[in-house]
Amino acid sequence: MKRLALHWQILIGMAAGVLVGYLLSGFAGGKEFVADWIKPWGTIFINLLKLIAIPLIVASLIKGVSDLDDIRQLSRLGTRTIGLYLVTTFVAITIGLLIVNVVNPGNLIQEATRTELMASFGANADQSIAKADQTKTRGPLSALVDVIPDNIMGAASSNGNMLQVIFFVIFFGVGLILINPEKAEPVKRFFDGVNEVVLKMIDLIMLVAPYGVFALLAALVAESPSPDVFKALGAYAFTVLAGLALMVFLFYPTLVRLFGGISYGDFFRGLAPAQLLAFSTSSSAATLPVTMERVEQMGVEKEITSFVLPVGATINMDGTSLYQAVAAVFISQAFGDVVTLGEQLTIVLTALLASIGTAAVPGAGILMLVIVLESIGVNPAGIALILAIDRPLDMCRTVVNITSDAAVAIIVGKSLGKVSAPVTQPAGVAK
Repeated sequence: MKRLALHWQILIGMAAGVLVGYLLSGFAGGKEFVADWIKPWGTIFINLLKLIAIPLIVASLIKGVSDLDDIRQLSRLGTRTIGLYLVTTFVAITIGLLIVNVVNPGNLIQEATRTELMASFGANADQSIAKADQTKTRGPLSALVDVIPDNIMGAASSNGNMLQVIFFVIFFGVGLILINPEKAEPVKRFFDGVNEVVLKMIDLIMLVAPYGVFALLAALVAESPSPDVFKALGAYAFTVLAGLALMVFLFYPTLVRLFGGISYGDFFRGLAPAQLLAFSTSSSAATLPVTMERVEQMGVEKEITSFVLPVGATINMDGTSLYQAVAAVFISQAFGDVVTLGEQLTIVLTALLASIGTAAVPGAGILMLVIVLESIGVNPAGIALILAIDRPLDMCRTVVNITSDAAVAIIVGKSLGKVSAPVTQPAGVAK
């Protein structure tokens, strides 16, 4: 009997999770049951994916860098990757600002709703503001200092230090290129073996992906605020989703078709499992193993995916940047403030820079939003207005983040002649 394709299994798990979460939330003790007996399985699934994030990046990135013939190849690859990531992020922020200025969702927020939200989520807002205050007090070159770890073992102990790990791994890979090839070969073979083991671990984890997303969605629905709150913030959610949809369904596939040679349908069919997983986990880092597999299935060689995608999961946050632009204007409008053209240009610059330092984990965009708000003189406590629906939107913008990563990997691979015919595989197999 033919096995159901992985993306259909994930979709069924998502639908079942929404249904079960909705039904149980209507019973006394139902929310507690979901929190105690269902949600932990979703947490375990995310933890499994995060567990292999560092080993995957170390093994695949060392292999990708060391397989390059010389330093000039690494320079070309890095320049094109970073350049394209900055371009796509700039476009995302611009689209967000254009749509929010047309819709003006903040003007539809009622005073009673704003008061209720501020009361419900003010504590969370205060926590994010306190963390942002710590970031603001650092010097102008602190971001550069943070990239270089003083202890690689300490950096590798946390997924939040991904950029430090990537720096060390690239540095290590450069060293492998420069030493005698005979001495480098055993090291390269070792990491090739580690990479294969990690990829097999991914296959095993993906066997339980439908059950993991079921648990995540059931918990999300059971813990959601009242429908009245969602209705009051519907215009804001529509604005964010409209911008994200333009990026996913128009901008990226057009880029991939024009510069990557992959059709609209093939791009989405190939990337669908990673997009669905990104939607369920709200984490680019957790989705990275699957994103790498899917892009390689579309014909992009491993030496490209092992460099471009880990870097993208760390610094390329198009969906987060678009959301920050929309949220900043929305909160300003809700407070009755007019956002000038100069302030909107400030939003573009701040959101662009903030996206580089945004961790690839659920909810990290909220922290950076505080900095964006303060850059235009808006009370950052206003983030309490959007916390009620931030989680569902976080799921959607993570889809944009990983779609952007995949699109850039395809385009960079094509520009360097590193894209071959797509790899075919049986339905339902993760790799």
